[in-house]
Amino acid sequence: MHPSLKPANPNFSSGPCAKRPGYDVSKLDLSVLGRSHRATIGKQALKSACLDTAKILGLPEGYRVAVVPASDTGAMEMAMWSMLGERPVDVLYWESFGQGWATDISKQLQLENTRVFSADYGQLPDFKEVNCDHDLVFTWNGTTSGAKVPNADWIDSNRKGLTFCDATSAVFAQKMDWEKLDVTTYSWQKVLGGEGGHGMLILSPRAVERLESYTPARPLPKIFRMTKGGKLIEDLFTGATINTPSMLCVVDYLDALNWVESIGGVTATIARADKNLATIEAFVEQHDWIEFLAQDANIRSNTSVCLTLDLTPEQVKSVVKLLEEHQVAYDIGAYRDAPAGLRIWCGATVENNNIEALMPWLEWAYHSVKKQIL
Repeated sequence: MHPSLKPANPNFSSGPCAKRPGYDVSKLDLSVLGRSHRATIGKQALKSACLDTAKILGLPEGYRVAVVPASDTGAMEMAMWSMLGERPVDVLYWESFGQGWATDISKQLQLENTRVFSADYGQLPDFKEVNCDHDLVFTWNGTTSGAKVPNADWIDSNRKGLTFCDATSAVFAQKMDWEKLDVTTYSWQKVLGGEGGHGMLILSPRAVERLESYTPARPLPKIFRMTKGGKLIEDLFTGATINTPSMLCVVDYLDALNWVESIGGVTATIARADKNLATIEAFVEQHDWIEFLAQDANIRSNTSVCLTLDLTPEQVKSVVKLLEEHQVAYDIGAYRDAPAGLRIWCGATVENNNIEALMPWLEWAYHSVKKQIL
Protein backbone atom coordinates (compact mmCIF):
# COMPACT_ATOMS: atom_id res chain seq x y z
CA MET A 1 0.00 0.00 0.00
CA HIS A 2 1.20 3.49 -0.77
CA PRO A 3 1.42 6.09 2.02
CA SER A 4 -1.82 7.80 2.97
CA LEU A 5 -0.46 11.33 3.49
CA LYS A 6 0.38 13.31 0.37
CA PRO A 7 2.29 16.61 0.19
CA ALA A 8 -0.22 19.45 0.37
CA ASN A 9 1.72 21.10 -2.44
CA PRO A 10 3.32 18.62 -4.88
CA ASN A 11 5.21 21.34 -6.82
CA PHE A 12 8.90 20.52 -6.49
CA SER A 13 10.03 21.89 -9.84
CA SER A 14 13.44 23.57 -10.02
CA GLY A 15 12.02 26.41 -12.07
CA PRO A 16 9.52 27.88 -12.15
CA CYS A 17 9.45 26.95 -8.47
CA ALA A 18 6.66 26.67 -5.94
CA LYS A 19 4.91 29.86 -4.91
CA ARG A 20 5.41 31.14 -1.38
CA PRO A 21 3.20 29.69 1.37
CA GLY A 22 -0.17 31.41 1.44
CA TYR A 23 0.25 32.91 -2.01
CA ASP A 24 -2.94 34.25 -3.56
CA VAL A 25 -2.72 35.96 -6.93
CA SER A 26 -5.96 37.83 -6.24
CA LYS A 27 -4.27 39.60 -3.31
CA LEU A 28 -1.58 41.23 -5.47
CA ASP A 29 -1.61 45.01 -5.88
CA LEU A 30 -2.84 45.26 -9.47
CA SER A 31 -3.02 49.05 -9.64
CA VAL A 32 -0.06 49.08 -12.06
CA LEU A 33 -1.76 46.87 -14.64
CA GLY A 34 -2.68 48.71 -17.81
CA ARG A 35 -0.32 51.54 -16.91
CA SER A 36 2.94 52.45 -18.61
CA HIS A 37 6.09 51.15 -16.98
CA ARG A 38 7.40 54.68 -17.58
CA ALA A 39 4.54 56.30 -15.68
CA THR A 40 5.23 57.31 -12.10
CA ILE A 41 3.34 54.32 -10.72
CA GLY A 42 5.23 51.88 -12.95
CA LYS A 43 8.65 53.39 -12.31
CA GLN A 44 7.98 53.38 -8.58
CA ALA A 45 7.17 49.66 -8.61
CA LEU A 46 10.33 48.90 -10.58
CA LYS A 47 12.39 51.16 -8.34
CA SER A 48 11.05 49.30 -5.31
CA ALA A 49 12.07 46.01 -6.92
CA CYS A 50 15.65 47.31 -7.15
CA LEU A 51 15.92 49.11 -3.80
CA ASP A 52 14.03 46.52 -1.75
CA THR A 53 16.25 43.80 -3.20
CA ALA A 54 19.37 45.69 -2.13
CA LYS A 55 17.98 46.27 1.36
CA ILE A 56 16.79 42.71 2.00
CA LEU A 57 20.00 41.14 0.67
CA GLY A 58 22.11 43.57 2.68
CA LEU A 59 24.19 44.66 -0.28
CA PRO A 60 27.29 46.78 0.45
CA GLU A 61 27.15 50.51 -0.13
CA GLY A 62 27.58 51.46 -3.76
CA TYR A 63 26.17 48.20 -5.18
CA ARG A 64 23.48 48.70 -7.80
CA VAL A 65 20.50 46.52 -8.76
CA ALA A 66 18.62 46.49 -12.07
CA VAL A 67 15.73 44.60 -13.62
CA VAL A 68 16.84 43.34 -17.04
CA PRO A 69 15.36 41.27 -19.90
CA ALA A 70 15.44 37.52 -20.44
CA SER A 71 15.74 36.06 -16.96
CA ASP A 72 19.07 35.01 -15.42
CA THR A 73 20.37 34.07 -18.86
CA GLY A 74 19.78 37.59 -20.16
CA ALA A 75 21.47 39.12 -17.13
CA MET A 76 24.56 36.93 -17.51
CA GLU A 77 24.84 37.46 -21.26
CA MET A 78 24.37 41.20 -20.81
CA ALA A 79 27.22 41.33 -18.30
CA MET A 80 29.62 39.08 -20.20
CA TRP A 81 29.16 40.76 -23.56
CA SER A 82 29.50 44.23 -22.02
CA MET A 83 32.47 43.67 -19.73
CA LEU A 84 34.59 40.64 -20.66
CA GLY A 85 37.66 41.02 -22.84
CA GLU A 86 39.80 43.52 -20.98
CA ARG A 87 41.55 40.75 -19.01
CA PRO A 88 42.09 37.02 -19.41
CA VAL A 89 39.12 34.97 -18.24
CA ASP A 90 38.94 31.92 -15.95
CA VAL A 91 35.67 30.02 -16.28
CA LEU A 92 34.62 27.37 -13.78
CA TYR A 93 31.78 24.95 -14.39
CA TRP A 94 30.46 21.66 -13.01
CA GLU A 95 27.07 21.43 -14.65
CA SER A 96 25.17 22.43 -17.79
CA PHE A 97 24.47 26.12 -17.18
CA GLY A 98 28.05 26.92 -16.20
CA GLN A 99 29.19 24.97 -19.23
CA GLY A 100 26.94 27.20 -21.32
CA TRP A 101 28.78 30.30 -20.10
CA ALA A 102 32.10 28.68 -20.98
CA THR A 103 30.81 27.90 -24.47
CA ASP A 104 29.54 31.45 -24.99
CA ILE A 105 32.85 32.95 -23.88
CA SER A 106 35.01 30.71 -26.06
CA LYS A 107 32.81 30.26 -29.14
CA GLN A 108 30.57 33.34 -29.28
CA LEU A 109 32.68 36.04 -27.67
CA GLN A 110 35.75 34.15 -28.96
CA LEU A 111 38.00 35.37 -26.16
CA GLU A 112 41.35 33.76 -26.75
CA ASN A 113 42.83 34.29 -23.28
CA THR A 114 40.34 31.96 -21.63
CA ARG A 115 41.01 29.08 -19.27
CA VAL A 116 38.29 26.58 -18.40
CA PHE A 117 38.21 24.55 -15.20
CA SER A 118 35.52 21.89 -15.04
CA ALA A 119 34.34 18.99 -12.90
CA ASP A 120 31.81 16.21 -13.23
CA TYR A 121 28.25 16.54 -11.96
CA GLY A 122 28.24 16.47 -8.17
CA GLN A 123 31.83 17.69 -7.84
CA LEU A 124 33.70 21.00 -8.01
CA PRO A 125 36.86 22.01 -9.90
CA ASP A 126 40.06 22.92 -8.09
CA PHE A 127 39.68 26.57 -7.11
CA LYS A 128 43.37 26.79 -6.25
CA GLU A 129 44.10 26.91 -9.99
CA VAL A 130 42.23 30.20 -10.39
CA ASN A 131 44.13 33.43 -11.06
CA CYS A 132 42.27 36.34 -9.45
CA ASP A 133 44.09 38.80 -11.70
CA HIS A 134 41.82 37.33 -14.39
CA ASP A 135 38.08 37.84 -14.65
CA LEU A 136 36.28 34.88 -13.05
CA VAL A 137 33.00 33.43 -14.32
CA PHE A 138 31.16 30.77 -12.29
CA THR A 139 27.82 29.60 -10.92
CA TRP A 140 27.44 29.76 -7.16
CA ASN A 141 25.01 26.86 -7.10
CA GLY A 142 24.87 24.21 -9.79
CA THR A 143 21.13 23.98 -10.40
CA THR A 144 21.42 20.81 -12.48
CA SER A 145 24.10 19.08 -10.39
CA GLY A 146 23.18 19.88 -6.80
CA ALA A 147 26.72 21.08 -6.03
CA LYS A 148 27.39 24.57 -4.68
CA VAL A 149 30.36 26.77 -3.86
CA PRO A 150 30.82 26.35 -0.08
CA ASN A 151 32.22 29.87 0.36
CA ALA A 152 34.16 32.61 -1.43
CA ASP A 153 37.43 32.17 0.46
CA TRP A 154 39.16 31.21 -2.80
CA ILE A 155 38.48 34.69 -4.25
CA ASP A 156 41.18 37.25 -3.45
CA SER A 157 39.85 40.39 -1.75
CA ASN A 158 42.59 42.33 -3.56
CA ARG A 159 41.83 40.81 -6.95
CA LYS A 160 42.45 42.79 -10.12
CA GLY A 161 39.85 40.95 -12.15
CA LEU A 162 36.07 40.99 -11.81
CA THR A 163 33.97 38.10 -10.55
CA PHE A 164 30.87 37.20 -12.59
CA CYS A 165 28.55 35.00 -10.52
CA ASP A 166 25.43 33.27 -11.78
CA ALA A 167 23.58 32.93 -8.46
CA THR A 168 20.08 32.19 -9.71
CA SER A 169 19.43 29.15 -7.48
CA ALA A 170 21.58 30.39 -4.60
CA VAL A 171 20.64 33.97 -3.73
CA PHE A 172 18.08 34.15 -0.88
CA ALA A 173 18.92 30.53 0.09
CA GLN A 174 22.68 30.55 0.61
CA LYS A 175 25.01 33.02 2.29
CA MET A 176 26.62 35.21 -0.36
CA ASP A 177 29.92 36.99 0.24
CA TRP A 178 28.94 40.17 -1.57
CA GLU A 179 32.32 41.87 -1.15
CA LYS A 180 33.81 39.10 -3.31
CA LEU A 181 31.15 39.41 -6.05
CA ASP A 182 31.29 42.12 -8.70
CA VAL A 183 28.57 40.95 -11.07
CA THR A 184 25.77 38.79 -9.69
CA THR A 185 22.72 37.58 -11.59
CA TYR A 186 19.56 35.70 -10.67
CA SER A 187 15.94 35.26 -11.70
CA TRP A 188 12.70 35.62 -9.79
CA GLN A 189 11.39 32.13 -10.49
CA LYS A 190 13.90 30.27 -8.31
CA VAL A 191 14.20 30.75 -4.54
CA LEU A 192 11.38 33.31 -4.36
CA GLY A 193 8.99 31.38 -6.60
CA GLY A 194 8.41 34.41 -8.82
CA GLU A 195 7.42 34.53 -12.46
CA GLY A 196 9.83 34.03 -15.36
CA GLY A 197 11.14 36.31 -18.09
CA HIS A 198 13.00 38.89 -16.01
CA GLY A 199 16.54 38.89 -14.68
CA MET A 200 18.21 40.72 -11.84
CA LEU A 201 21.65 42.24 -12.28
CA ILE A 202 23.73 43.34 -9.26
CA LEU A 203 26.88 45.37 -9.91
CA SER A 204 29.66 46.34 -7.51
CA PRO A 205 31.44 49.70 -7.86
CA ARG A 206 34.33 47.82 -9.51
CA ALA A 207 31.95 46.48 -12.16
CA VAL A 208 30.63 49.98 -12.81
CA GLU A 209 34.21 51.19 -13.21
CA ARG A 210 34.81 48.50 -15.83
CA LEU A 211 31.72 49.51 -17.74
CA GLU A 212 32.79 53.14 -17.81
CA SER A 213 36.45 52.51 -18.66
CA TYR A 214 36.30 49.62 -21.12
CA THR A 215 34.58 49.47 -24.49
CA PRO A 216 34.58 45.97 -26.00
CA ALA A 217 35.66 45.59 -29.62
CA ARG A 218 32.33 44.10 -30.69
CA PRO A 219 28.83 45.40 -31.40
CA LEU A 220 26.39 45.24 -28.51
CA PRO A 221 22.66 44.64 -28.99
CA LYS A 222 20.46 47.34 -27.54
CA ILE A 223 19.29 45.16 -24.63
CA PHE A 224 22.94 44.71 -23.51
CA ARG A 225 23.90 48.39 -23.39
CA MET A 226 24.40 49.83 -19.92
CA THR A 227 26.43 52.93 -20.74
CA LYS A 228 25.97 56.05 -22.83
CA GLY A 229 28.82 58.38 -23.67
CA GLY A 230 31.15 56.35 -21.47
CA LYS A 231 28.95 56.72 -18.38
CA LEU A 232 26.68 54.24 -16.65
CA ILE A 233 22.99 54.70 -17.43
CA GLU A 234 21.99 55.20 -13.81
CA ASP A 235 18.28 55.15 -14.63
CA LEU A 236 18.54 51.39 -15.21
CA PHE A 237 19.17 50.99 -11.50
CA THR A 238 16.37 53.23 -10.28
CA GLY A 239 13.34 51.85 -12.08
CA ALA A 240 13.90 52.42 -15.81
CA THR A 241 14.19 49.29 -17.94
CA ILE A 242 15.68 48.65 -21.37
CA ASN A 243 12.52 47.01 -22.66
CA THR A 244 8.91 46.77 -21.48
CA PRO A 245 8.61 44.47 -18.44
CA SER A 246 5.54 42.60 -17.29
CA MET A 247 4.16 44.73 -14.49
CA LEU A 248 2.17 41.73 -13.26
CA CYS A 249 5.46 39.87 -12.80
CA VAL A 250 6.93 42.91 -11.05
CA VAL A 251 4.18 43.10 -8.43
CA ASP A 252 4.42 39.33 -8.02
CA TYR A 253 8.13 39.79 -7.22
CA LEU A 254 7.37 42.59 -4.77
CA ASP A 255 4.91 40.25 -3.05
CA ALA A 256 7.69 37.67 -2.68
CA LEU A 257 10.08 40.27 -1.25
CA ASN A 258 7.41 41.35 1.26
CA TRP A 259 7.03 37.72 2.31
CA VAL A 260 10.79 37.41 2.87
CA GLU A 261 10.73 40.46 5.11
CA SER A 262 7.69 39.20 7.00
CA ILE A 263 9.35 35.92 8.00
CA GLY A 264 12.66 37.46 9.10
CA GLY A 265 14.65 38.23 5.97
CA VAL A 266 17.37 36.26 4.25
CA THR A 267 18.40 34.52 7.47
CA ALA A 268 14.94 32.95 7.60
CA THR A 269 14.85 31.92 3.94
CA ILE A 270 18.28 30.29 4.25
CA ALA A 271 17.09 28.41 7.34
CA ARG A 272 14.02 27.13 5.50
CA ALA A 273 16.11 25.73 2.65
CA ASP A 274 18.61 24.22 5.11
CA LYS A 275 15.80 22.48 6.98
CA ASN A 276 14.42 21.00 3.77
CA LEU A 277 17.83 19.63 2.84
CA ALA A 278 18.30 18.19 6.33
CA THR A 279 15.03 16.25 5.97
CA ILE A 280 16.25 14.62 2.77
CA GLU A 281 19.69 13.98 4.26
CA ALA A 282 18.11 12.09 7.16
CA PHE A 283 16.08 10.00 4.72
CA VAL A 284 19.07 9.18 2.49
CA GLU A 285 21.14 8.16 5.50
CA GLN A 286 18.54 5.53 6.37
CA HIS A 287 18.31 3.95 2.90
CA ASP A 288 21.05 2.34 0.85
CA TRP A 289 19.32 2.55 -2.54
CA ILE A 290 19.45 6.34 -2.79
CA GLU A 291 22.42 8.75 -2.72
CA PHE A 292 23.21 12.41 -3.26
CA LEU A 293 24.82 13.29 -6.57
CA ALA A 294 26.99 15.67 -4.53
CA GLN A 295 28.32 13.22 -1.98
CA ASP A 296 30.44 15.80 -0.16
CA ALA A 297 28.05 17.47 2.31
CA ASN A 298 30.14 20.67 2.29
CA ILE A 299 29.26 21.37 -1.33
CA ARG A 300 25.73 19.97 -1.31
CA SER A 301 23.01 22.33 -2.51
CA ASN A 302 20.12 23.17 -0.21
CA THR A 303 17.92 24.24 -3.13
CA SER A 304 18.35 21.97 -6.15
CA VAL A 305 18.82 18.65 -4.34
CA CYS A 306 19.98 16.02 -6.84
CA LEU A 307 19.74 12.31 -6.02
CA THR A 308 20.69 9.04 -7.70
CA LEU A 309 18.91 5.70 -7.34
CA ASP A 310 20.20 2.17 -7.90
CA LEU A 311 17.90 1.87 -10.91
CA THR A 312 18.39 2.14 -14.65
CA PRO A 313 17.56 5.46 -16.32
CA GLU A 314 14.29 4.01 -17.63
CA GLN A 315 13.35 2.78 -14.18
CA VAL A 316 14.06 6.21 -12.73
CA LYS A 317 11.65 7.65 -15.29
CA SER A 318 9.07 5.16 -14.08
CA VAL A 319 9.54 6.39 -10.50
CA VAL A 320 9.06 9.99 -11.60
CA LYS A 321 5.97 9.07 -13.64
CA LEU A 322 4.46 7.08 -10.78
CA LEU A 323 4.83 9.96 -8.34
CA GLU A 324 3.27 12.36 -10.82
CA GLU A 325 0.36 10.02 -11.54
CA HIS A 326 -0.42 9.92 -7.83
CA GLN A 327 -0.17 13.74 -7.66
CA VAL A 328 2.59 13.48 -5.10
CA ALA A 329 5.49 15.19 -6.87
CA TYR A 330 5.65 17.08 -10.14
CA ASP A 331 8.73 17.76 -12.28
CA ILE A 332 11.36 16.02 -10.14
CA GLY A 333 13.25 14.17 -12.85
CA ALA A 334 16.94 15.05 -13.22
CA TYR A 335 17.89 17.71 -15.75
CA ARG A 336 18.21 16.27 -19.25
CA ASP A 337 22.02 16.62 -19.39
CA ALA A 338 22.60 15.36 -15.85
CA PRO A 339 22.99 11.74 -14.68
CA ALA A 340 19.67 9.91 -14.34
CA GLY A 341 18.04 10.58 -10.99
CA LEU A 342 15.76 12.91 -9.08
CA ARG A 343 15.99 16.66 -8.56
CA ILE A 344 13.84 17.93 -5.71
CA TRP A 345 13.59 21.68 -5.26
CA CYS A 346 14.04 22.59 -1.60
CA GLY A 347 14.18 26.38 -1.82
CA ALA A 348 12.63 28.74 0.70
CA THR A 349 9.08 28.65 -0.71
CA VAL A 350 8.82 24.87 -0.18
CA GLU A 351 7.21 23.95 3.13
CA ASN A 352 9.16 21.39 5.15
CA ASN A 353 6.07 19.31 5.90
CA ASN A 354 5.71 18.73 2.15
CA ILE A 355 9.28 17.42 1.97
CA GLU A 356 8.56 15.18 4.96
CA ALA A 357 5.40 13.85 3.33
CA LEU A 358 7.25 13.16 0.07
CA MET A 359 9.93 10.89 1.58
CA PRO A 360 7.73 7.81 2.23
CA TRP A 361 6.36 8.15 -1.27
CA LEU A 362 9.88 8.03 -2.70
CA GLU A 363 10.42 4.72 -0.92
CA TRP A 364 7.10 3.37 -2.08
CA ALA A 365 7.69 4.38 -5.70
CA TYR A 366 11.21 2.93 -5.67
CA HIS A 367 10.09 -0.45 -4.37
CA SER A 368 7.07 -0.49 -6.68
CA VAL A 369 9.31 -0.06 -9.72
CA LYS A 370 11.93 -2.46 -8.36
CA LYS A 371 9.29 -5.14 -7.81
CA GLN A 372 8.20 -4.94 -11.44
CA ILE A 373 11.54 -6.27 -12.65
CA LEU A 374 11.91 -9.14 -10.14
